[in-house]
Amino acid sequence: MSQFFSMHPETPQVRLIQQATNIIRQGGVVVYPTDSAYALGCQLGDKKAADRIRRIRALRDDHNFTLMCRDLSELGTYARVDNAVYRLIRSATPGPYTFILEATREVPKRLVQPKRKTIGLRVPAHPIPRALLDLLDEPLMSVTLQMPGDEFPLTDPYDIRDHLEHEVDLVIDGGFCGLEATSVVDLTGPEPHILRRGLGDVSDFEAA
Repeated sequence: MSQFFSMHPETPQVRLIQQATNIIRQGGVVVYPTDSAYALGCQLGDKKAADRIRRIRALRDDHNFTLMCRDLSELGTYARVDNAVYRLIRSATPGPYTFILEATREVPKRLVQPKRKTIGLRVPAHPIPRALLDLLDEPLMSVTLQMPGDEFPLTDPYDIRDHLEHEVDLVIDGGFCGLEATSVVDLTGPEPHILRRGLGDVSDFEAA
């Protein structure tokens, strides 16, 4: 049965952040709030935890995970970013955007999109994942918490606990997150390509 932590959405309790980080480091799968919707996350290199997330979400083996990064310098470790792309990303982070970029060798091969060699990366604005990332000292491997067949992500932490208490190790209650996912922008080509319009103003990428 999963643990359930109620965290303050603006000033998360240090003790609970430390406990949550320990659960992740020990191979746990966690549900946590973001500045868009709730997400499922696990440690970057943990194949068993990633496979559990794939099973919960009924994802194909080639589904792209998103690496939740704490800042742009960390993002640059896991993706190839030239100066023009860096300026675009800098203007939109932290925030509710997922960027598709060419992966570096730092990204585990099984997480890279097999044909295009890309990875999704994101720098969240929400204080809870930012606190987790600061303590973890590496990205979180994440996907939006949208169950198979559902039109929208799960948004109520108590409903999430009822649905997943035997599937995940921790549910972090950070309040209501909303139903809309991030905007997804592909920055691997000569011009930005908007793959999904969600939260976040994408006009800068259209005009770029």
